[in-house]
Amino acid sequence: MTPESVHRSAPPVTGAQGRRTPLVLAGLGVIVLLAGVALLVRGSSGDGASTSGEAASTAHARGGSGHGGSGGGSGQGTPQAEEPPSRFEATTCWKDIERFNEAVTIGNFRDWAAPLLASRDPNVRDYLRERLTELIGNDAAKATEVLGWSRDAGPREFNVIMMALRNSEAVHQPQVAAKLLEHGMDLTLDGQRRAGILSALDTQKKLEPGMLGTLADFAKDPVSGEAGWAAARTIGRVMKRDFNEKGNLAPYMDKLLTIGTESPDEQIRYLALSMPMHTTPVMDEATYERYAKVLTTEGSPEGREAAAHNLSVSAGDDRAKTLALFAQAFAVEPDVCARWALFRFAARVSGKEALPTMANMAITDPRFQPLYQTFEAIYASGTLDFVRVWNSLPEQDPFTCLDRHE
Repeated sequence: MTPESVHRSAPPVTGAQGRRTPLVLAGLGVIVLLAGVALLVRGSSGDGASTSGEAASTAHARGGSGHGGSGGGSGQGTPQAEEPPSRFEATTCWKDIERFNEAVTIGNFRDWAAPLLASRDPNVRDYLRERLTELIGNDAAKATEVLGWSRDAGPREFNVIMMALRNSEAVHQPQVAAKLLEHGMDLTLDGQRRAGILSALDTQKKLEPGMLGTLADFAKDPVSGEAGWAAARTIGRVMKRDFNEKGNLAPYMDKLLTIGTESPDEQIRYLALSMPMHTTPVMDEATYERYAKVLTTEGSPEGREAAAHNLSVSAGDDRAKTLALFAQAFAVEPDVCARWALFRFAARVSGKEALPTMANMAITDPRFQPLYQTFEAIYASGTLDFVRVWNSLPEQDPFTCLDRHE
């Protein structure tokens, strides 16, 4: 665990690559389609070689038991014929899967996929997501048509639709991204559906100013709810991608800070304040001052912790200023978890030079005296790098703070 492990995240979904072989395991739901449990195997494309699969309990080797010929008898026996290698029969869990894979189109996908979705098999849903992504490809018209399905789709179908769109090439076309935003802002849709639609924008390579502003304004809207949370997360995820490609971080930081200080929803504020933790931002003076203000004005202790983290990695050359800021904030901080963030991140700001400040913190709050002694001993041993110091701590969560962010 690292000191950055204080935020919610969601794992990325890998998109389809080319015309993949559908591997659909027989599960609870496939029994709806046929009586048989086995592994679906399809011949791989490109090399002309046949591929075989092994059904879990029914595959049998051909060519005998492995005990051929006579074992003795005559002194001049004929050489025993070499047994052929074992071969296994492939058993298809759904006999129409090959026809489905070859003949399904955008036009018939919903009807053909419906019985498969009814199976409730997650492997089937994974296959359908990937196949639909392939069907959409880089075609904006197809992507727009599929997006239209999201308005009345049931929960399982909705998930397939949005993940397929999210991972398609077409989602990066401006007209498709604009349609996603338009649907996400549609007040006639329920909040959970809007949240799913806005989340499909988080694979964008960058957010243009208009879209960024719309998402930010919506995220801080008092009635945005779950969809507002998704909008803030989308901004943060695209910010990270754009930052990794050497993009301009400032517009994203500005909007996230605005959400983090103006949204009435505590969870949305925390998310917005914590998203920059993924990018290790270098702040300009104005952004630094805004985060400094959060340390003492943000109502959520989790938000104050996030501010302490972001300031600690953005201190730059003016480390003394940040260290003094942390000392002042610690003195008035009522929450022990926020104090723990200020205490440990003081070490990140100035390393061994932070020990006098940390000693004063421990005088202010005696609960930190054992922790101060531990940090002092680690630095005395010659360990100076903050990550190594952190990993040397015998207890990284002494006040049971980190788990409250899970």
